Amino acid sequence: MTPSTHEIFDHTADLGLRVRAECFEGLCEAAAAGLTEVIAGDAAAVRPAVAETLCVTGNDSVWLLFDLLGELLAAFELRRMLFAECRVSRTADGLQADCLGEPFDPARHHLAHEVKAITQHELDVSRSDAGWEATLILDI
Repeated sequence: MTPSTHEIFDHTADLGLRVRAECFEGLCEAAAAGLTEVIAGDAAAVRPAVAETLCVTGNDSVWLLFDLLGELLAAFELRRMLFAECRVSRTADGLQADCLGEPFDPARHHLAHEVKAITQHELDVSRSDAGWEATLILDI
């Protein structure tokens, strides 16, 4: 199996994010990296300076991923936080994401896209013998 990946694709007036990984946690980590890339363009420019822990509850893989990305987007919208890295683990009641990042700095970061929302349109998370795959549409 190949390592976790993410791919951004055009979708009408929105952007799509297709993610693949060996495990569900890796899928969430790749989706988080993809969201950072959509927002900031060059995710490598984000420094892992501040630690934050984000938690979402539930047991359905689709909604766990959806809610986690919603939390990451809210962190950007409310506190202008960008994350260089998120390590995701399962908990008894959902997911925990231990994230490292920094506040958006217009002198160093480029705002590539304003993501208004993670949508439910064409939202899909599936598991196969090859691993996990997800497709999400981002409203920009």
